[in-house]
Amino acid sequence: MLEGRLWDKIVVFALPLAFTGMLQQLYNAADVAVLGRFVSDLAVAAVGNNVPVIGLIISFCMGLALGVNVVVARALGMKNDRKANEAVRTSFLTAIAFGIIALIIGEIFSASAMVWLEVPEEVQEPALTYLRVYLLGMPFIALYNFLAAVFRSQGDTQTPLWALLIASVFNIGGNLFAVLVLNWDVAGVALATVLANLLSAAILFVKLTRIDGPLKLEISQLLKVDLPSLKSIVRIGMPAGIQGAVYSLSNLVIQSAINSLGPAAMAGSVAAFTIEMNVYCFVNAFALAATTFVSQNYGARNLDRCRNVMWVTLGLNMLITIIMTAWIAIFSRELLGIFTHSEEVIALGMFRIWWVVLPQPLCVLMDTLSGCMRGYGYSMPPAMVTLVVVCSVRLIWVYTVFPLTPTYETLMMVYPLSWIITLAGLIMLYVRLLRRIRNRRELIGEEI
Repeated sequence: MLEGRLWDKIVVFALPLAFTGMLQQLYNAADVAVLGRFVSDLAVAAVGNNVPVIGLIISFCMGLALGVNVVVARALGMKNDRKANEAVRTSFLTAIAFGIIALIIGEIFSASAMVWLEVPEEVQEPALTYLRVYLLGMPFIALYNFLAAVFRSQGDTQTPLWALLIASVFNIGGNLFAVLVLNWDVAGVALATVLANLLSAAILFVKLTRIDGPLKLEISQLLKVDLPSLKSIVRIGMPAGIQGAVYSLSNLVIQSAINSLGPAAMAGSVAAFTIEMNVYCFVNAFALAATTFVSQNYGARNLDRCRNVMWVTLGLNMLITIIMTAWIAIFSRELLGIFTHSEEVIALGMFRIWWVVLPQPLCVLMDTLSGCMRGYGYSMPPAMVTLVVVCSVRLIWVYTVFPLTPTYETLMMVYPLSWIITLAGLIMLYVRLLRRIRNRRELIGEEI
């Protein structure tokens, strides 16, 4: 990461990370496909209703995990093995604590979430069942994401990919067994996902206890928390978690509006969302690559290379995203047909693809800039811009424009609109940050 050409190293780093994200989405896609093919569109709607709720928790978790990535990568760039090891040990305990807290809070408020989202009566029972079972896996989801961040910090994105690949195969098999053999429908696919998350976390944990070097997890040292590392992880990760959670929070408001349009709109939304997230996996992977490469080079005091990372990552990210969105535009109907036989559901899913998937290049710009700023150690400013702009634009739209024209297409229009306005703010923020760093080059050696 610290010398030589950038583009090939970034590709090697980002592609396994993107495929890892796709496999994580495959959990949800497998649930939707199995339920849509062998149960009913009502069951698909139940899963779709929970996507924003689950996304809210997981986005916050992944944001905290990004703090682990930055802190460990910075320590490795500074050749400080002791600090890197302390951060790894602390990240393990932080993941367990977060997962348990998320599980408890989620179970307490799961029934209330059905009311807040105005879930149609015929969908409420299966939606609540799926959510409550799924939440049992939160400690394992948190542990996987935190330990995956540890591997990413040294450039290893392949180990988390293989762990998730094994777990994904298990999840698909578990879904089919639960539905076709045990006849457990919604509860069965949720339980299979919980067990798959447990498997992926266990693989990474065992791997870290057996490797050599500063990232090794010593069993005898697991209960020792390094407070400076914890503080740094939270300071970097919390704003990133807030930024991710903001999207999910605003999506909760939009999901409530979608629910008001009936089960068909709910099913169409989750089918298109599943496709959409596979594109975003690549967008996010290159943004995480930018964060990691900038972190190590910033720790090594190579500011020029940090700037180059931004431009190379942005170009690669944009190229791949445009190719993927063009392919989805051509085969959108066939892709939606994987999840449902209903023409009404497919038609509604098409609206989401045109308004949310095709404008993904806007997300490329937003996420790459945010990722670079987090790599420099500045997580709060981009998080606050996203918090204020995305939430305000989407809330205003849902409560003013949508009531005037209460259609599914009207709801989808708010996504690209909120991205354009947010992007303007992030560009100004990034330019200001680079100017500040140039004027105070001594910040390069400042510990995060």
